Amino acid sequence: MGGFFGNISVKSCVTDLFYGTDYNSHLGTKRAGLVTFDEEKGFIRSIHSLERDYFRSRFEGELDNFSGNAGLGVISDTDPQPILINSHLGRFAVVSVAKINNIRQIAKELLDKRMHLSEHSANNLNQTEIVALLINMGDTFVDGICNVFRKVEGSCSILVLTEDGIIAARDAMGRTPIVIGKKEGAYALSSETSAFPNLDFERIRDVGPGEIVKVKADGIEVLKPALDRKQICSFLWVYYGFPASDYEGINVEYVRERNGKAMGEEDDTEADCVCGIPDSGVGFALGYAEGHNIPYKRAVLKYTPTWPRSFTPGSQKLRSLVAKMKLIPNGALLKDQRIVFCDDSIVRGTQLRDNVRTFFENGAKEVHARISCPPLVYGCPFIGFTSSKSDLELISRRIIKDFEGDENAKLEKYAQTDSQEYKRMVDEIARRLGLTTLKFNKIETLIESIGLPKCQICTHCFDGSSCFYKVDK
Repeated sequence: MGGFFGNISVKSCVTDLFYGTDYNSHLGTKRAGLVTFDEEKGFIRSIHSLERDYFRSRFEGELDNFSGNAGLGVISDTDPQPILINSHLGRFAVVSVAKINNIRQIAKELLDKRMHLSEHSANNLNQTEIVALLINMGDTFVDGICNVFRKVEGSCSILVLTEDGIIAARDAMGRTPIVIGKKEGAYALSSETSAFPNLDFERIRDVGPGEIVKVKADGIEVLKPALDRKQICSFLWVYYGFPASDYEGINVEYVRERNGKAMGEEDDTEADCVCGIPDSGVGFALGYAEGHNIPYKRAVLKYTPTWPRSFTPGSQKLRSLVAKMKLIPNGALLKDQRIVFCDDSIVRGTQLRDNVRTFFENGAKEVHARISCPPLVYGCPFIGFTSSKSDLELISRRIIKDFEGDENAKLEKYAQTDSQEYKRMVDEIARRLGLTTLKFNKIETLIESIGLPKCQICTHCFDGSSCFYKVDK
Protein backbone atom coordinates (compact mmCIF):
# COMPACT_ATOMS: atom_id res chain seq x y z
CA MET A 1 0.00 0.00 0.00
CA GLY A 2 2.43 2.70 1.20
CA GLY A 3 2.13 5.74 3.43
CA PHE A 4 3.37 9.30 3.65
CA PHE A 5 3.98 12.15 6.06
CA GLY A 6 4.41 15.84 5.43
CA ASN A 7 4.98 18.73 7.80
CA ILE A 8 5.49 22.48 7.69
CA SER A 9 6.63 24.63 10.58
CA VAL A 10 7.89 28.05 11.60
CA LYS A 11 11.04 26.18 12.68
CA SER A 12 13.05 23.36 11.12
CA CYS A 13 10.85 20.46 9.99
CA VAL A 14 13.57 17.82 9.74
CA THR A 15 13.28 15.98 13.06
CA ASP A 16 9.48 15.74 12.91
CA LEU A 17 9.68 14.70 9.26
CA PHE A 18 12.12 11.88 10.04
CA TYR A 19 10.13 10.39 12.91
CA GLY A 20 6.74 11.06 11.34
CA THR A 21 7.72 9.20 8.19
CA ASP A 22 9.16 6.35 10.26
CA TYR A 23 5.78 5.94 11.97
CA ASN A 24 4.36 4.98 8.56
CA SER A 25 6.97 2.23 8.00
CA HIS A 26 4.52 -0.66 8.48
CA LEU A 27 2.66 0.43 5.33
CA GLY A 28 5.36 -0.41 2.81
CA THR A 29 8.46 -2.49 2.24
CA LYS A 30 10.17 -1.43 -0.98
CA ARG A 31 11.49 2.15 -0.87
CA ALA A 32 11.49 5.31 1.21
CA GLY A 33 12.24 8.91 0.43
CA LEU A 34 12.57 12.30 2.09
CA VAL A 35 12.52 15.77 0.59
CA THR A 36 12.74 19.19 2.24
CA PHE A 37 12.57 22.73 0.90
CA ASP A 38 15.00 25.38 2.11
CA GLU A 39 14.65 28.91 0.76
CA GLU A 40 18.42 29.18 0.31
CA LYS A 41 19.33 25.60 -0.69
CA GLY A 42 16.15 24.69 -2.55
CA PHE A 43 14.89 21.09 -2.60
CA ILE A 44 16.97 18.41 -0.89
CA ARG A 45 16.02 14.80 -1.60
CA SER A 46 17.15 11.28 -0.78
CA ILE A 47 15.67 7.86 -1.72
CA HIS A 48 16.70 4.43 -0.42
CA SER A 49 15.64 0.81 -0.79
CA LEU A 50 13.98 -0.81 2.23
CA GLU A 51 14.06 -4.37 0.92
CA ARG A 52 17.01 -5.32 3.11
CA ASP A 53 16.98 -2.59 5.75
CA TYR A 54 14.80 -0.22 7.78
CA PHE A 55 13.88 3.41 7.34
CA ARG A 56 15.70 4.78 10.38
CA SER A 57 18.99 3.05 9.68
CA ARG A 58 18.84 4.15 6.04
CA PHE A 59 18.22 7.85 6.69
CA GLU A 60 19.56 8.60 10.18
CA GLY A 61 23.09 9.29 8.97
CA GLU A 62 21.84 11.75 6.33
CA LEU A 63 19.67 13.99 8.49
CA ASP A 64 22.30 16.72 8.75
CA ASN A 65 22.07 17.07 4.96
CA PHE A 66 18.42 18.16 5.16
CA SER A 67 17.24 21.64 6.08
CA GLY A 68 14.15 23.76 5.73
CA ASN A 69 10.77 24.37 7.30
CA ALA A 70 8.70 22.08 5.07
CA GLY A 71 9.14 18.52 3.86
CA LEU A 72 7.62 15.26 2.71
CA GLY A 73 8.46 11.66 3.53
CA VAL A 74 7.14 8.50 1.93
CA ILE A 75 7.22 4.76 2.56
CA SER A 76 6.54 3.24 -0.84
CA ASP A 77 5.37 -0.22 -1.83
CA THR A 78 5.92 0.61 -5.49
CA ASP A 79 8.43 3.05 -6.95
CA PRO A 80 11.24 5.42 -6.00
CA GLN A 81 9.81 8.74 -4.80
CA PRO A 82 9.54 11.72 -4.14
CA ILE A 83 9.59 13.00 -7.71
CA LEU A 84 11.10 16.47 -8.29
CA ILE A 85 9.75 18.72 -11.05
CA ASN A 86 10.76 22.14 -12.37
CA SER A 87 7.99 23.50 -14.57
CA HIS A 88 5.67 26.37 -15.43
CA LEU A 89 4.01 25.76 -12.02
CA GLY A 90 7.36 26.32 -10.33
CA ARG A 91 9.57 23.79 -8.56
CA PHE A 92 7.75 21.10 -6.62
CA ALA A 93 8.07 17.58 -5.21
CA VAL A 94 5.38 14.88 -5.24
CA VAL A 95 4.71 11.74 -3.21
CA SER A 96 1.74 9.46 -3.73
CA VAL A 97 -0.08 6.44 -2.35
CA ALA A 98 -1.61 5.03 -5.50
CA LYS A 99 -2.65 2.09 -7.60
CA ILE A 100 -2.94 3.14 -11.23
CA ASN A 101 -4.49 0.35 -13.26
CA ASN A 102 -4.37 2.23 -16.56
CA ILE A 103 -0.79 3.44 -16.22
CA ARG A 104 0.21 2.14 -19.68
CA GLN A 105 -2.66 3.99 -21.32
CA ILE A 106 -1.79 7.25 -19.53
CA ALA A 107 1.88 6.83 -20.42
CA LYS A 108 0.99 6.39 -24.10
CA GLU A 109 -1.11 9.57 -24.03
CA LEU A 110 1.79 11.48 -22.49
CA LEU A 111 4.28 10.12 -25.01
CA ASP A 112 1.91 11.00 -27.85
CA LYS A 113 2.12 14.60 -26.57
CA ARG A 114 5.92 14.40 -26.86
CA MET A 115 6.48 14.18 -23.12
CA HIS A 116 9.20 11.86 -21.84
CA LEU A 117 9.11 9.25 -19.09
CA SER A 118 11.78 7.49 -17.10
CA GLU A 119 11.72 3.74 -17.63
CA HIS A 120 12.94 1.30 -15.02
CA SER A 121 14.01 -2.32 -15.30
CA ALA A 122 11.53 -4.85 -16.67
CA ASN A 123 9.77 -2.06 -18.58
CA ASN A 124 8.24 -0.68 -15.38
CA LEU A 125 6.89 2.85 -15.08
CA ASN A 126 7.01 5.01 -11.97
CA GLN A 127 3.46 5.76 -10.80
CA THR A 128 4.45 8.93 -8.96
CA GLU A 129 6.25 10.27 -12.02
CA ILE A 130 3.03 9.77 -13.99
CA VAL A 131 1.17 11.66 -11.26
CA ALA A 132 3.72 14.50 -11.33
CA LEU A 133 3.46 14.86 -15.12
CA LEU A 134 -0.34 14.89 -15.00
CA ILE A 135 -0.19 17.63 -12.37
CA ASN A 136 2.22 19.58 -14.54
CA MET A 137 -0.27 19.54 -17.43
CA GLY A 138 -2.64 21.77 -15.44
CA ASP A 139 -2.74 25.56 -15.50
CA THR A 140 -2.65 25.49 -11.70
CA PHE A 141 -1.89 22.87 -9.08
CA VAL A 142 -5.61 22.36 -8.49
CA ASP A 143 -6.24 21.99 -12.20
CA GLY A 144 -3.36 19.50 -12.46
CA ILE A 145 -4.50 17.42 -9.47
CA CYS A 146 -8.04 17.28 -10.88
CA ASN A 147 -6.41 16.04 -14.08
CA VAL A 148 -4.92 13.18 -12.03
CA PHE A 149 -8.34 12.36 -10.58
CA ARG A 150 -9.89 12.38 -14.06
CA LYS A 151 -7.25 10.16 -15.62
CA VAL A 152 -6.40 7.59 -12.96
CA GLU A 153 -8.36 4.35 -12.76
CA GLY A 154 -7.74 2.89 -9.31
CA SER A 155 -6.88 5.24 -6.48
CA CYS A 156 -4.45 8.06 -5.78
CA SER A 157 -3.74 10.27 -2.76
CA ILE A 158 -1.07 12.94 -3.14
CA LEU A 159 1.15 15.34 -1.21
CA VAL A 160 2.87 18.13 -3.16
CA LEU A 161 5.68 20.19 -1.63
CA THR A 162 5.83 23.61 -3.28
CA GLU A 163 7.96 26.67 -2.58
CA ASP A 164 4.92 28.13 -0.83
CA GLY A 165 3.52 25.29 1.29
CA ILE A 166 2.23 21.73 1.07
CA ILE A 167 -0.77 20.76 -1.05
CA ALA A 168 -2.65 17.60 -0.02
CA ALA A 169 -5.19 15.85 -2.24
CA ARG A 170 -7.01 12.73 -1.09
CA ASP A 171 -8.18 10.03 -3.49
CA ALA A 172 -11.46 11.02 -5.14
CA MET A 173 -13.33 8.23 -3.34
CA GLY A 174 -11.34 8.55 -0.13
CA ARG A 175 -10.03 4.99 -0.35
CA THR A 176 -6.72 5.93 1.28
CA PRO A 177 -6.57 8.43 4.15
CA ILE A 178 -4.86 11.76 4.73
CA VAL A 179 -5.18 13.14 8.27
CA ILE A 180 -4.21 16.64 9.40
CA GLY A 181 -2.44 17.26 12.70
CA LYS A 182 -1.58 20.55 14.40
CA LYS A 183 0.67 21.90 17.12
CA GLU A 184 1.88 25.38 17.91
CA GLY A 185 3.56 26.80 14.84
CA ALA A 186 3.27 23.65 12.75
CA TYR A 187 0.96 21.34 10.78
CA ALA A 188 1.41 17.75 9.66
CA LEU A 189 -0.30 15.48 7.13
CA SER A 190 -0.10 11.72 7.53
CA SER A 191 -1.50 8.40 6.37
CA GLU A 192 -1.52 7.32 10.03
CA THR A 193 -2.60 9.35 13.07
CA SER A 194 -0.25 7.17 15.16
CA ALA A 195 2.52 9.44 13.79
CA PHE A 196 1.10 12.37 15.77
CA PRO A 197 1.17 11.77 19.58
CA ASN A 198 4.90 11.46 20.19
CA LEU A 199 5.54 14.49 17.99
CA ASP A 200 2.93 16.52 19.95
CA PHE A 201 0.57 16.92 16.99
CA GLU A 202 -3.16 16.78 17.67
CA ARG A 203 -5.44 15.34 15.02
CA ILE A 204 -7.80 18.03 13.82
CA ARG A 205 -9.53 16.41 10.85
CA ASP A 206 -9.34 14.10 7.84
CA VAL A 207 -8.93 15.47 4.35
CA GLY A 208 -12.18 14.57 2.59
CA PRO A 209 -12.55 12.47 -0.57
CA GLY A 210 -11.35 14.47 -3.56
CA GLU A 211 -10.61 17.46 -1.33
CA ILE A 212 -7.54 19.59 -2.06
CA VAL A 213 -6.04 21.70 0.72
CA LYS A 214 -3.01 23.94 0.98
CA VAL A 215 -1.20 23.87 4.32
CA LYS A 216 1.20 26.53 5.57
CA ALA A 217 2.71 26.97 9.01
CA ASP A 218 0.00 29.46 9.94
CA GLY A 219 -3.12 27.75 8.60
CA ILE A 220 -5.06 25.64 6.09
CA GLU A 221 -6.74 26.81 2.90
CA VAL A 222 -9.32 24.65 1.13
CA LEU A 223 -8.56 24.83 -2.58
CA LYS A 224 -11.27 22.37 -3.63
CA PRO A 225 -14.03 21.11 -1.32
CA ALA A 226 -14.56 17.43 -0.63
CA LEU A 227 -16.88 15.33 -2.74
CA ASP A 228 -20.03 13.96 -1.11
CA ARG A 229 -19.21 10.29 -1.75
CA LYS A 230 -16.80 8.03 0.08
CA GLN A 231 -15.44 4.47 -0.24
CA ILE A 232 -12.72 4.17 2.39
CA CYS A 233 -10.94 0.82 2.31
CA SER A 234 -12.24 -1.56 5.01
CA PHE A 235 -8.87 -3.35 5.00
CA LEU A 236 -7.35 -0.36 6.80
CA TRP A 237 -9.13 -1.53 9.95
CA VAL A 238 -8.74 -5.23 9.19
CA TYR A 239 -5.03 -5.33 8.41
CA TYR A 240 -3.08 -2.24 7.37
CA GLY A 241 -3.75 0.20 10.16
CA PHE A 242 -1.52 0.58 13.19
CA PRO A 243 -3.62 -0.16 16.31
CA ALA A 244 -3.32 3.40 17.66
CA SER A 245 -4.44 5.02 14.38
CA ASP A 246 -7.83 6.54 13.60
CA TYR A 247 -9.51 6.76 10.20
CA GLU A 248 -12.56 8.98 9.92
CA GLY A 249 -12.15 9.36 13.68
CA ILE A 250 -12.62 5.59 14.23
CA ASN A 251 -9.81 3.79 16.04
CA VAL A 252 -8.25 0.67 14.50
CA GLU A 253 -7.85 -1.35 17.71
CA TYR A 254 -11.35 -0.42 18.87
CA VAL A 255 -12.77 -1.84 15.63
CA ARG A 256 -10.67 -5.01 15.84
CA GLU A 257 -11.66 -5.76 19.42
CA ARG A 258 -15.33 -4.97 18.76
CA ASN A 259 -15.24 -7.14 15.66
CA GLY A 260 -13.67 -10.04 17.56
CA LYS A 261 -16.09 -9.75 20.47
CA ALA A 262 -19.09 -9.97 18.13
CA MET A 263 -17.69 -13.09 16.46
CA GLY A 264 -16.82 -14.67 19.82
CA GLU A 265 -20.34 -14.14 21.09
CA GLU A 266 -21.80 -15.90 18.04
CA ASP A 267 -19.37 -18.83 18.02
CA ASP A 268 -20.37 -22.02 19.87
CA THR A 269 -17.01 -23.81 19.42
CA GLU A 270 -15.64 -25.35 22.63
CA ALA A 271 -12.00 -24.39 23.17
CA ASP A 272 -9.50 -23.86 25.97
CA CYS A 273 -7.87 -20.61 24.88
CA VAL A 274 -7.48 -18.11 22.05
CA CYS A 275 -4.39 -16.46 20.60
CA GLY A 276 -3.82 -13.84 17.93
CA ILE A 277 -1.35 -14.02 15.04
CA PRO A 278 0.84 -10.90 15.54
CA ASP A 279 0.34 -8.12 14.88
CA SER A 280 -3.01 -7.42 13.24
CA GLY A 281 -4.71 -10.56 14.60
CA VAL A 282 -4.11 -9.65 18.26
CA GLY A 283 -6.84 -7.04 18.74
CA PHE A 284 -9.38 -9.29 17.06
CA ALA A 285 -8.30 -12.20 19.31
CA LEU A 286 -8.61 -10.11 22.47
CA GLY A 287 -12.16 -9.22 21.51
CA TYR A 288 -12.94 -12.82 20.61
CA ALA A 289 -11.65 -14.01 24.01
CA GLU A 290 -13.96 -11.56 25.76
CA GLY A 291 -16.96 -12.44 23.63
CA HIS A 292 -16.41 -16.19 23.86
CA ASN A 293 -15.44 -16.09 27.55
CA ILE A 294 -12.20 -18.06 27.21
CA PRO A 295 -8.69 -16.90 28.17
CA TYR A 296 -6.35 -15.12 25.80
CA LYS A 297 -2.85 -16.62 25.69
CA ARG A 298 0.24 -15.62 23.74
CA ALA A 299 0.75 -19.04 22.20
CA VAL A 300 2.58 -17.58 19.21
CA LEU A 301 4.86 -14.56 19.33
CA LYS A 302 6.61 -12.31 16.87
CA TYR A 303 10.38 -12.14 17.27
CA THR A 304 10.70 -8.34 17.27
CA PRO A 305 14.45 -7.84 17.91
CA THR A 306 15.37 -8.70 14.32
CA TRP A 307 11.96 -9.17 12.68
CA PRO A 308 10.03 -5.97 13.48
CA ARG A 309 8.60 -6.30 9.98
CA SER A 310 9.54 -8.47 7.05
CA PHE A 311 10.86 -7.42 3.71
CA THR A 312 8.94 -8.70 0.72
CA PRO A 313 11.05 -11.07 -1.39
CA GLY A 314 10.09 -11.71 -4.98
CA SER A 315 9.54 -15.44 -4.64
CA GLN A 316 6.83 -17.24 -2.69
CA LYS A 317 9.45 -19.60 -1.25
CA LEU A 318 11.36 -16.74 0.38
CA ARG A 319 8.15 -15.01 1.51
CA SER A 320 7.09 -18.20 3.27
CA LEU A 321 10.49 -18.53 4.92
CA VAL A 322 10.36 -14.96 6.23
CA ALA A 323 6.83 -15.44 7.53
CA LYS A 324 7.88 -18.60 9.36
CA MET A 325 11.06 -17.22 10.87
CA LYS A 326 9.49 -14.16 12.47
CA LEU A 327 6.79 -16.13 14.37
CA ILE A 328 7.74 -18.40 17.27
CA PRO A 329 5.25 -20.85 18.84
CA ASN A 330 5.14 -21.27 22.62
CA GLY A 331 4.84 -25.03 23.07
CA ALA A 332 4.16 -24.75 26.80
CA LEU A 333 0.88 -22.96 26.04
CA LEU A 334 -0.09 -25.14 23.06
CA LYS A 335 0.39 -28.63 24.50
CA ASP A 336 -2.90 -30.54 24.97
CA GLN A 337 -4.94 -27.41 24.23
CA ARG A 338 -7.96 -26.90 22.03
CA ILE A 339 -6.83 -23.58 20.65
CA VAL A 340 -8.59 -20.89 18.62
CA PHE A 341 -6.20 -18.65 16.75
CA CYS A 342 -7.33 -15.41 15.18
CA ASP A 343 -5.87 -13.79 12.09
CA ASP A 344 -6.79 -10.77 10.02
CA SER A 345 -7.34 -12.55 6.68
CA ILE A 346 -6.39 -15.44 4.44
CA VAL A 347 -4.80 -14.45 1.13
CA ARG A 348 -2.68 -17.28 -0.31
CA GLY A 349 -2.97 -19.48 2.78
CA THR A 350 0.67 -20.56 2.80
CA GLN A 351 1.64 -18.82 6.04
CA LEU A 352 -1.49 -20.01 7.81
CA ARG A 353 -0.88 -23.61 6.75
CA ASP A 354 2.60 -23.44 8.27
CA ASN A 355 1.21 -21.96 11.49
CA VAL A 356 -1.37 -24.75 11.80
CA ARG A 357 1.23 -27.44 11.27
CA THR A 358 3.48 -25.82 13.89
CA PHE A 359 0.64 -25.69 16.43
CA PHE A 360 -0.04 -29.40 16.04
CA GLU A 361 3.67 -30.22 16.16
CA ASN A 362 3.80 -28.40 19.50
CA GLY A 363 1.06 -30.59 20.97
CA ALA A 364 -2.22 -28.79 20.29
CA LYS A 365 -5.19 -31.17 20.32
CA GLU A 366 -7.42 -29.01 18.11
CA VAL A 367 -6.67 -25.94 16.03
CA HIS A 368 -9.58 -23.66 15.12
CA ALA A 369 -9.07 -20.57 12.96
CA ARG A 370 -11.26 -17.47 13.16
CA ILE A 371 -10.69 -14.79 10.53
CA SER A 372 -11.65 -11.17 11.14
CA CYS A 373 -13.08 -10.53 7.67
CA PRO A 374 -14.96 -12.50 5.00
CA PRO A 375 -13.05 -14.60 2.43
CA LEU A 376 -11.14 -12.60 -0.17
CA VAL A 377 -12.95 -13.64 -3.32
CA TYR A 378 -12.12 -10.64 -5.52
CA GLY A 379 -8.76 -9.06 -6.24
CA CYS A 380 -8.53 -5.38 -5.29
CA PRO A 381 -8.49 -2.92 -8.21
CA PHE A 382 -8.01 0.08 -5.91
CA ILE A 383 -5.19 -0.63 -3.43
CA GLY A 384 -2.14 -2.86 -3.74
CA PHE A 385 -2.63 -4.66 -0.42
CA THR A 386 -0.75 -7.79 -1.54
CA SER A 387 2.02 -8.48 -4.04
CA SER A 388 -0.35 -10.77 -5.97
CA LYS A 389 -0.13 -10.49 -9.73
CA SER A 390 -3.25 -12.57 -10.37
CA ASP A 391 -6.54 -13.36 -8.63
CA LEU A 392 -5.45 -17.01 -8.81
CA GLU A 393 -2.98 -16.28 -6.02
CA LEU A 394 -6.02 -16.03 -3.74
CA ILE A 395 -6.71 -19.44 -2.19
CA SER A 396 -10.45 -18.86 -2.68
CA ARG A 397 -10.06 -18.42 -6.44
CA ARG A 398 -7.85 -21.49 -6.81
CA ILE A 399 -10.51 -23.54 -5.03
CA ILE A 400 -13.27 -22.07 -7.19
CA LYS A 401 -11.28 -23.01 -10.28
CA ASP A 402 -10.83 -26.56 -8.95
CA PHE A 403 -14.56 -26.82 -8.22
CA GLU A 404 -15.96 -25.09 -11.31
CA GLY A 405 -13.19 -25.34 -13.90
CA ASP A 406 -13.23 -21.52 -14.12
CA GLU A 407 -11.90 -19.22 -11.40
CA ASN A 408 -14.50 -16.59 -12.34
CA ALA A 409 -17.53 -18.86 -12.09
CA LYS A 410 -20.36 -18.12 -9.62
CA LEU A 411 -18.35 -15.57 -7.66
CA GLU A 412 -21.48 -13.97 -6.24
CA LYS A 413 -22.52 -17.30 -4.75
CA TYR A 414 -19.08 -18.03 -3.30
CA ALA A 415 -19.03 -14.56 -1.72
CA GLN A 416 -22.50 -15.00 -0.17
CA THR A 417 -22.23 -16.03 3.47
CA ASP A 418 -23.90 -19.40 4.17
CA SER A 419 -24.66 -20.25 0.54
CA GLN A 420 -23.88 -23.85 -0.37
CA GLU A 421 -20.98 -22.67 -2.51
CA TYR A 422 -19.60 -20.54 0.33
CA LYS A 423 -19.80 -23.41 2.84
CA ARG A 424 -18.14 -25.81 0.41
CA MET A 425 -15.31 -23.32 -0.24
CA VAL A 426 -14.71 -22.65 3.47
CA ASP A 427 -14.66 -26.38 4.23
CA GLU A 428 -12.10 -26.92 1.49
CA ILE A 429 -9.90 -24.07 2.75
CA ALA A 430 -10.01 -25.66 6.22
CA ARG A 431 -9.07 -29.05 4.77
CA ARG A 432 -6.15 -27.68 2.76
CA LEU A 433 -4.81 -25.77 5.77
CA GLY A 434 -5.21 -28.74 8.12
CA LEU A 435 -7.63 -26.96 10.47
CA THR A 436 -10.05 -28.56 12.89
CA THR A 437 -12.58 -25.82 12.01
CA LEU A 438 -12.51 -22.53 10.11
CA LYS A 439 -14.91 -19.60 10.30
CA PHE A 440 -14.77 -16.23 8.60
CA ASN A 441 -16.44 -13.16 10.01
CA LYS A 442 -19.59 -11.89 8.32
CA ILE A 443 -19.41 -8.73 6.26
CA GLU A 444 -22.32 -7.33 8.28
CA THR A 445 -20.36 -7.81 11.52
CA LEU A 446 -17.30 -6.09 10.09
CA ILE A 447 -19.32 -3.12 8.82
CA GLU A 448 -21.14 -2.76 12.14
CA SER A 449 -17.80 -2.88 13.98
CA ILE A 450 -16.39 -0.07 11.84
CA GLY A 451 -19.49 1.99 12.44
CA LEU A 452 -19.81 3.72 9.05
CA PRO A 453 -22.66 3.12 6.59
CA LYS A 454 -21.95 0.29 4.14
CA CYS A 455 -22.10 2.77 1.25
CA GLN A 456 -19.11 4.66 2.69
CA ILE A 457 -16.84 1.60 3.01
CA CYS A 458 -15.17 -0.27 0.16
CA THR A 459 -15.75 -4.03 0.52
CA HIS A 460 -14.96 -4.98 -3.08
CA CYS A 461 -12.49 -7.73 -2.14
CA PHE A 462 -15.21 -9.52 -0.15
CA ASP A 463 -18.38 -9.03 -2.20
CA GLY A 464 -17.34 -7.50 -5.52
CA SER A 465 -19.18 -4.24 -4.86
CA SER A 466 -17.51 -1.29 -6.54
CA CYS A 467 -17.82 2.41 -7.08
CA PHE A 468 -15.76 3.74 -9.98
CA TYR A 469 -16.61 7.39 -9.47
CA LYS A 470 -15.10 9.74 -12.03
CA VAL A 471 -14.23 13.39 -11.44
CA ASP A 472 -15.69 15.54 -14.19
CA LYS A 473 -14.21 18.90 -13.30
